[in-house]
Parts: sequence; structure tokens; C-alpha cells
Amino acid sequence: MARDTESIERDIERAREQLAATLDQLGERADPRKLAEQAQQSVVATVTKPPVLAAAAGVAVLAALVIGSRFKRARREKQLIRAIAEGKISL
Repeated sequence: MARDTESIERDIERAREQLAATLDQLGERADPRKLAEQAQQSVVATVTKPPVLAAAAGVAVLAALVIGSRFKRARREKQLIRAIAEGKISL
């Protein structure tokens, strides 16, 4: 049995509405600003987790120790050079 014109037109209109809704959803998902916000939220959520914070703190402490020891070593070397130059220490 053949479908009437009104039924076909309703089906076409329903399909158009579904297609428009799908395209709107895809447009929202592919929005660069929204993607950037989601990426930022993901990074913040990951970085603020206790294990990540502890690891970051550990790296910062280690870096501070390495830098501090290098400054201390450089200061000692300068003092030694100064003492040798002033004749306080002989080699």
C-alpha cells in the first residue's frame, strides 16, 4: 500500500529535525573553546590529585637541594681561591 504525501513529508521533517539536532551536538563538541576548557579542567584535576602534588613537591625539593649545593660549592671554591690569592693557604 502506498504511503500518502503527508506521511512522507512528516517523515522527512522528522529526519531533518533529527539531523539538525545531531549537527548541533557535533558543533558543540567540536567547539575549540569548549575543547580547551575541557583540557584545562582535566589538567587541573590531574595536577591537584594528592599523588601528583606529592611528586611535584618532591621534584621541587630535589631541585632546590641540587641548586643549593651548587651555590654552596661555588662559594667554597671562591673562598679557597681568595685564600690562596691572599697567601693564607699555600699549595
